[in-house]
Amino acid sequence: MKEQVEVRTLKEGKYVLIDEEPCVIKSISHAKTGKHGSAKARIDAIGIFDNSKRSIVAPVTDKIYVPLVERKNGQVLSVKGDVVQIMDNADYSTLELKIPDDLKGKIEAGKDISYLNSMGKMKIDMRT
Repeated sequence: MKEQVEVRTLKEGKYVLIDEEPCVIKSISHAKTGKHGSAKARIDAIGIFDNSKRSIVAPVTDKIYVPLVERKNGQVLSVKGDVVQIMDNADYSTLELKIPDDLKGKIEAGKDISYLNSMGKMKIDMRT
């Protein structure tokens, strides 16, 4: 799911869709209007799911897509290797997610964790 907003309304720390990949905005810089053009904004962002750096330059009056990112909570049912099975606390559905390298050994069965859901992809997101 995504929605359209004007480039001028974006802020650092919010989400934006660049190359059909949800990204977190790290910096925004605005350039003044030129003799024949409109003001432009340069957006530097990092992908949520692939951690790759992306940037885009667009007029501030253009519309850009923003992904709808849901932060959900779930209880860890089991941990097998680098895969964790989670039961969602809201609708009690179960899902399996890959454990990121920096969280290996920190996830235990019975504990609550949070995860992100956006554009059909999911990722464990524990703020430590």
